[in-house]
Amino acid sequence: MLVLGLWGLDRGGMWRDEAVTFQVARRSIPQIWRLLHDVDAVHGLYYLVMHAVIAPRPGEVLLRLPSVCGAAAAAALVAALGARLVGPRVGLWAGLLYAVTPMVGHYAQEGRSYALVAAGAAGATLLLVRAVGAPPGPGEPGGRGRDADGRGRDAGRRVRGGRVWWAYGAVLGVTCLLHEFAVLLLLAHAVTLALARVARGVWRRWACAAGAVVLALLPLVVVSHAQSAQVAWLREPGLGSAQALLRAFAGPTPAVYWTCLALAAVALTRLVGRRGEITCAAVALPLAVVPPVTLMLVSRFSPLYVDRYVLYALAGAPLLVAAGADRVAGWLGRAGARWLGSARAGSPLLALAGALAVAVALVHQLPLLRADRSADHRPDNLAAVSRVAARELRPGDPVLFVPGYARATALAYPAGFRGVRDVALATGAPASGTLYGTEVDAKALRRRLAGLDRVWVVADRYAVERPGHPRDSLDRLKLSVVTQEFALREQSVRGRVLLRLYVRRTLATETPVAPAGPPVPQRPERW
Repeated sequence: MLVLGLWGLDRGGMWRDEAVTFQVARRSIPQIWRLLHDVDAVHGLYYLVMHAVIAPRPGEVLLRLPSVCGAAAAAALVAALGARLVGPRVGLWAGLLYAVTPMVGHYAQEGRSYALVAAGAAGATLLLVRAVGAPPGPGEPGGRGRDADGRGRDAGRRVRGGRVWWAYGAVLGVTCLLHEFAVLLLLAHAVTLALARVARGVWRRWACAAGAVVLALLPLVVVSHAQSAQVAWLREPGLGSAQALLRAFAGPTPAVYWTCLALAAVALTRLVGRRGEITCAAVALPLAVVPPVTLMLVSRFSPLYVDRYVLYALAGAPLLVAAGADRVAGWLGRAGARWLGSARAGSPLLALAGALAVAVALVHQLPLLRADRSADHRPDNLAAVSRVAARELRPGDPVLFVPGYARATALAYPAGFRGVRDVALATGAPASGTLYGTEVDAKALRRRLAGLDRVWVVADRYAVERPGHPRDSLDRLKLSVVTQEFALREQSVRGRVLLRLYVRRTLATETPVAPAGPPVPQRPERW
């Protein structure tokens, strides 16, 4: 996982979400704290961590390195879960499967919190499994008495078990503070305990830990709820969203997808074990299913679902697949298959055969992984936009960002916009305690535009070309004034970002002007 994460880590461009992390993390701690009161509170802890990480030398590699480490830790923890629940062979296979999953590799190279959340979720799940294995107290079902000198026979083990529950609560609490939707992991763990039919004492300890996590998270929930306008762009997920997530979890290519689904189905034949026993399927199935399904159901009423919000649930899929493969190997061995006859009972040859099968899956998906290392594979490439701006813009040129968040390009890569005039800007982002700065009112904007003969517009094409967009009244005013009083002279397109030059219509007749409506002639350069 570490090797795949480091491969192509410096792809030469950030996309908008990464750019937000980059520019916020470079602010002072008081500036970050001020920002969180108005926006992005859900990412507050992550921004503070990244502030320390990139302080020595801000750059794309350091920005993404914590995610690489988080993905590597998650792969190791998935392997540890498989080894503890079934055996080392299943742990090896599950960890390798997690590492080669393209969705994991994608977020391992993203300057956001999701890979770290996945590591925290896997760690909390491992601690839950360990905590359930702690012995009950003397007064609980299955508890033991005292030996001759008055000390509990398992007192030391019970103390260690109590410490594991504390560690479980602490790890899960920090994970939820990194992203509050990780709290859905509590529901998955509750289903696991129900399938295991654990004793009342275990339920009591888990409830105490879960209650502490929820109480610690409540302030963040209250603040982030007040900032819910940030996710107003989300739409209600449908069947297509569920199918896309299943394919991302099991494997995006048909051969890997159907093989993994078949093996996962085999693992479900041992979903419930003896009373008090946690099986691998009882851990993996709720982990993979409960958080995404819950978030999708909630999103039927208030859209909140994005696949990356439940990346941590992916850890359940390789556990199921590896456990299913192990059961198939066991069945074949008991049937006396000659080629498996010497590979029974944990033979290294069988473990190696499974690892080679994962290597085949990796080779099969290698084109997807290679494409993902390109900056153009992300929703946008702000570095490329900045390079175009550096070629086209001159110091003193007026620039209009539509919507205001299109200013992320200039904040992340200021070299391409050095010396230009930001027509709508009132106060810069750090000074205003906002992500993209505050803008002037409509009257001031009209006055500033009235004194211009030409203006460059940097626009998000999806935000300006879709019906009913942009939503903000000031952004609509920007487009209205520009399209009515100016004529489009030239346009450059880079992914979802448009760079347009407008000249005032009274001057536009002096030289040929590109038509205002589509199709607009594109610049001939190769990007």
